[in-house]
Amino acid sequence: MDRAAIDRTLTAVESSLDSGKVDMSSFWQAIAAIKNDPTLIEEFAERSAVIDRTTFQNWALLTVPIFIGTALMVLGTVVGLFLILLAYGTSDPDNGLLLLSGTVITLITTHGLTHIVAGKVVGVKFTHWFVGSVRRPQPGVKIDYATYLRTPARRRAAMHAAAAIETKIVPIAALGPALDIPVQGWVIGVLVTLAVGQILADAMWSVTKSDWKRCRRELNYAK
Repeated sequence: MDRAAIDRTLTAVESSLDSGKVDMSSFWQAIAAIKNDPTLIEEFAERSAVIDRTTFQNWALLTVPIFIGTALMVLGTVVGLFLILLAYGTSDPDNGLLLLSGTVITLITTHGLTHIVAGKVVGVKFTHWFVGSVRRPQPGVKIDYATYLRTPARRRAAMHAAAAIETKIVPIAALGPALDIPVQGWVIGVLVTLAVGQILADAMWSVTKSDWKRCRRELNYAK
C-alpha cells in the first residue's frame, strides 16, 4: 500500500466513524504500511490516532482518564503490598490468605502500570484506563497511537514485553515472603500454580492475542 492508498483508506475510515460501521481491517492494513515506511509516520500519525481513539471509545465497556486510573492502580498496589506486609504479623491461616490476596491485587494493578512506566522510558504515552468487557474485566491502558507510531519499533516491542515479563515475576517474587513468614504448604502450592499458570497463559494465549504477539509484531517491523 503506497502513500496515496493509505490516504484513501484513512479518508474512507474517517467518513464511516459516525455511522459506527468502520472497516478496521483496512485501517490496520494502512497502519502496517505506515510502520513499514517510517517516512510516512509523521504525515499520518495524528489521523491514525484519532481513528484508533474513536473506535476504542465506541468499543470499551468502561473508560477513565489516564491520571485517575493510574492513581487508583497505584493505590491498589499499595493496598496489595500492605496486605503482604501484614501477613508477617498474622498467624495461620490468615497470613496465607493475606499473602495470596495481596499477591493477586498486586498482579492485577501492576500490569498496566508496567506498560506506563516502560512507555515513559521509550516514548509511548497513554490516554485512558479501560475495561473491555464483562468477560475480560482485567483493567488495561489505552495507547496514544500517535506517540506509539513515532516510537521506534524495537522500543514499542520492549514496552509490550515489559508487562508480559512483570506478570511472571509477581507470583514468583511472592514465594520469598511465603517461605520467610512462613505460610502453610497449600499457600506455596497456590503461588506455584499461579506462576505456572501465567507462563502457560503466555505460551497458549499471549503469543497469539496479547503482549507477546504485539512484541513479536513490532520486532518484525524492526527488521
